Amino acid sequence: QVQLVESGGGLVQPGGSLRLSCLTSGSITSIDTMGWYRQKPGKQREMVAIDRGGPADYAASVEGRFTISRDNLKKTISLQMSRLRPEDTAVYFCHVHKWLNDYDYWGQGTQVTVSY
Repeated sequence: QVQLVESGGGLVQPGGSLRLSCLTSGSITSIDTMGWYRQKPGKQREMVAIDRGGPADYAASVEGRFTISRDNLKKTISLQMSRLRPEDTAVYFCHVHKWLNDYDYWGQGTQVTVSY
């Protein structure tokens, strides 16, 4: 069983920075995919950043502003967000895809609001 707990969300002004963290428990290996998604009001959940063990993939809208990082030993994954924009406002979800059982795990989400 894998559980994910996000932290670090909050209110920030445009141009500011936030760091999201996701603490995982359970069996997660270096080959499992870890990433961050977000869901804006009235919209579908969308990929923000994915780490498959090699170079990370980013959504075009966050490329150059967000950085994903993982620590396989501590079983954590983080998202450093810089130069935030109002359109980055969303609930951000941590995600793990385990290749062993081909199953997706999600955190409960953390709210990020970019506003004056």
